[in-house]
This record gives sequence, structure tokens and C-alpha cells, in this order.
Amino acid sequence: MHRITVIGGGFAGLTAAITAAEAGAKVTVYEAHHTLGGRARTAEGPYRTNEGPHALYSGGPHWAWLRQRDLIGPLAPIPPLEAARLRLRYRGVLRRTPPFALLKLLRRGLPQAPVDVDFMTWATGIAGEEGARAAAHYSAVALFHHDPGALSAAFVQERLRRATKLPPEAHYPRGGWATVIDRMAARAWNLGVRMETLSRVDRLDSRAAGAPVVVATSLDAARRLLKDDSLTWSSGRTALLDLAVRTRRGDAFVVSDLDATGWLERFTAQDRSLAPAGEQLIQGQIPVAPHESRADGIARAEQLLDLGFPGWRGRVTWRRESMANGRTGAVDLPGTSWRDRPAVDRGAGVYLAGDQVAAPGVLSEVSFNSALTAVSLALGRHALDLKGA
Repeated sequence: MHRITVIGGGFAGLTAAITAAEAGAKVTVYEAHHTLGGRARTAEGPYRTNEGPHALYSGGPHWAWLRQRDLIGPLAPIPPLEAARLRLRYRGVLRRTPPFALLKLLRRGLPQAPVDVDFMTWATGIAGEEGARAAAHYSAVALFHHDPGALSAAFVQERLRRATKLPPEAHYPRGGWATVIDRMAARAWNLGVRMETLSRVDRLDSRAAGAPVVVATSLDAARRLLKDDSLTWSSGRTALLDLAVRTRRGDAFVVSDLDATGWLERFTAQDRSLAPAGEQLIQGQIPVAPHESRADGIARAEQLLDLGFPGWRGRVTWRRESMANGRTGAVDLPGTSWRDRPAVDRGAGVYLAGDQVAAPGVLSEVSFNSALTAVSLALGRHALDLKGA
């Protein structure tokens, strides 16, 4: 049997492990944390928070792959009444509908945006400066970047289309991402994958023992492990605010900021299991610029809360603040695309998988596509090496 070592037990690592095991390889996964999941972990306890959104987009190949293996599990649909409570902050007030200029960037038949021009320049020519800026800010829900208008127009356009598609592509696994991770881990276990938690790998030769290695960690961790300073790519910085508040009728479902980058979502609107009875779980995701602090992002989140959740300060039962720095996926600057990111194949039987490497897709789709590519290359190369020997 071919042997493959996977370093990292998050979504990319488990995808790689399952794919390799299904192909007949003997797989070992090493995870530094005491539980699997990486950034897809869902917190234990009464408040089931994720490090980022709970949503899983249905438009990419990972959705079909997961469904085929019955790994998604029950979904939490958004009740129509809750969906109607999506609010947009525009010119300082909440409104139910986007500005007309923004809609110009969503119409069918719009040409593919160029890679080598920034989004603001391209979109201004179609929707005017205000419409372009509102669209850029809205796209931050799938970008986690403080200035989407400065990124490649092609990169932002794809995410704007996916985030505004009707019917929505975002689906919510009941219980959060952890339920998907648990099913993936069970699938891997049943395929004979050996999974070692609390097992940090500092040197490849200490664990790999000559087998192909899939490094399914953050790009920062991969850079340190492989001692390769070229493993860098632009990402975002996002302040995360998780709140539990006592239930109040009339609270918004989503508040999306079109005046700046920022997004609030009441995740218990579709999944009551994420918080105790009588409480609602809200997460704010506020991208912050390099010169800004977490406190700056939290202050903007609180401004959105004031608009969409009246009296929220007196209803708080639990609160958590954190910062996601370089952990929100790749962003492509003008003149670059996913093909320019660090390559999956690093040579010498080492392959990268994760959300900042050279693979297409939106959000977790990049991790999935890179994991499949890594395993395909690893198995093909190893088979050739065996034949040559």
C-alpha cells in the first residue's frame, strides 16, 4: 500500500486523508491540537461558536463530494420570516434593499472582470463610485478584508456573485461546522486512517519516514515547518465579536454594512441549538486595516449592533472577542490570481493544502480543491517512484 502522511487535521487535512484512504493508501494524520477541525472547530459548551461563519456554500465541488459521502448531515434552514430581516446599513441608516447602483454589478450578462485592474476602478465604470464602494463593502462577507476595492476585480466579482446569488448558496449544518468535521473524522477512521492528536510536527523527517507528506496547515505554520520563506500570501485581519443576548422579537437576522466593511449575523435564527433556550447567538465579523486594532473593529461592530439589535447591551449574557490575523483565506491583488499563490507541489514528495495555496474556489473550497490536488500528485508521484525502483 502507498503511505501518506498528513500534517494538520482541519478541513483540508481530513479531505486529503479521506481521499487518499479511498484510493487505497495507508494514511496517518498528525494534529497539534487536542481535537480535529482546525478553523472549522465549533466551541464546546452552551454557546456553539465557530472561528468565523457557520455557513457552507453549496456552489462548489466540495458540496457534492460531502453529500455523496453523507458527510454534511442535517441542515438548518433559514425561516422565511427571518430571511426577511436582512438589513443593510447605507448612508448611516438601516434599509431593506440595496442601492440601485449596486444592483448594476449583479445583473446577468455582465462581462468577466479583469484580473489586472482593481475592483473599485472596474466597478466604478459600471455602477459609479457609490455603487462600486457599496458592492466592495458587501463582498467583505466572503473576503474578510478591510479594502476589497483595492483587490483584483476578477477576484472580488466572483465572491460578490456567490454571496448574492439567489437562491442563496450559504447553508448551515445543524450544530455548526463541528458536525461536518465529526462525520469526516468518522469516515476517515472507518477507512483505516490513523489520527494522532496532540502531536505537533516540527521536522518532516521525524514523522514522514520517506512517505509523501501533505502539509495541511496555515501558510504561516507551513513556512516555519518547511523553512521556506517564499510561502507567503496576502490575507485579511478580522475582528470577531461573539455575543449571546436574551431573545427579543424584531431583532435583525443579518446587518451588512455598505458604508464600511462589516457584517453581523444572528446564527440562532436558523439553528436554535447554538445557544440555550431564550438566548440568541450573534457573531460580528469586522475586517480591520493594518494600522487598526481589535478595539477599532469591535467599536464598529457595536455601532452595527446599536442599529440592528436595540437594547442589546442590557441583554448580553455572554461575550467573546478575538482577532483572526492571516487566517481568513487568500486575497488576490490586481495582476494576480489563485495560480500565482504558493504551489501545491513543493518538491521532494511534499505538498501543500489549505486556503491560501494555488487552487480555485471561494472560502473552504480552496482548502478542498488543494487537498484533492495534493493527494492526486502524491499518489501519482509515489506510484511512479515505486515503479522506477
